[in-house]
Amino acid sequence: MKQFPPSELLINSDGSIFHLHLKPEQLADNVILVGDPGRVDLVAGYFDTVECSVSSREFNTKTGTYKGKRISVISTGIGTDNIDIVMNELDALSNIDLEKRIEKDQFRQLNIVRVGTSGGMQPDIPLGSFLISEKSIGFDGVLNFYAGRNDVSDLAFEAELKKQLDWNLLLASPYIVDADKDLVERIGRDDMLRGVTISANGFYGPQGRVLRIDLADMHLNDKIEKFRYGKYKITNYEMEGSAIAGLAKLMGHKAMTVCCIIANRRVEAANTDYKPYIENLVQLVLNRI
Repeated sequence: MKQFPPSELLINSDGSIFHLHLKPEQLADNVILVGDPGRVDLVAGYFDTVECSVSSREFNTKTGTYKGKRISVISTGIGTDNIDIVMNELDALSNIDLEKRIEKDQFRQLNIVRVGTSGGMQPDIPLGSFLISEKSIGFDGVLNFYAGRNDVSDLAFEAELKKQLDWNLLLASPYIVDADKDLVERIGRDDMLRGVTISANGFYGPQGRVLRIDLADMHLNDKIEKFRYGKYKITNYEMEGSAIAGLAKLMGHKAMTVCCIIANRRVEAANTDYKPYIENLVQLVLNRI
């Protein structure tokens, strides 16, 4: 039986997992992930009851009930490096006995939905629309550190992506993972678009923004907009969904990402007053998760 030593599985003196500061009984099976710690209160504001509230660094958690469903909402902060922490600790809370430091006999599967914001990469995607990431493209490289990476990735799509984008070998090799189909069908309706989303490992250069420093490839976003593979085209950028999709698949959990489009990179438009749209999206997810 696999034993997890203190150097690999860090547990606080109160029995909580190291970064999230959560105990197993404080985590619900239905999990909503948000990037902004302040957005946890927005989501939990719709709960009928709140049983616990835990904060540690950028990781804020509230667990409660909404219309009879037990739900945890957790902030991840920005980036797939934080997602690596959050996903591993959520899985440990669910499937490792923290006292004995061994894997549990019975597997516990989580339903994980990221609710976020995103920038559109096609001119026909309107601001304020909700877009589900049917496929997530990871520019971040996180999944490449894990065994089984190829088993959960769309390798043919990857090969065509690198070909059409003339992929720079100095960058991490991209990976492409499908969202959980059951969750997509449960959350997605006619009021949501579906697409292919890039998770970038930065906000400026990795998403093609140019300030004082030119980019290694000044035409990468042009190539991204023109990319086609069968019925698919790349629809939007964000910064967390790929690692959520990939790690969830490796761990056996269900996961998906849905974002509100608050900017369109290809028509140079943005809407910074997007809170009403996010509130609407949060309510839709709460009712459907």
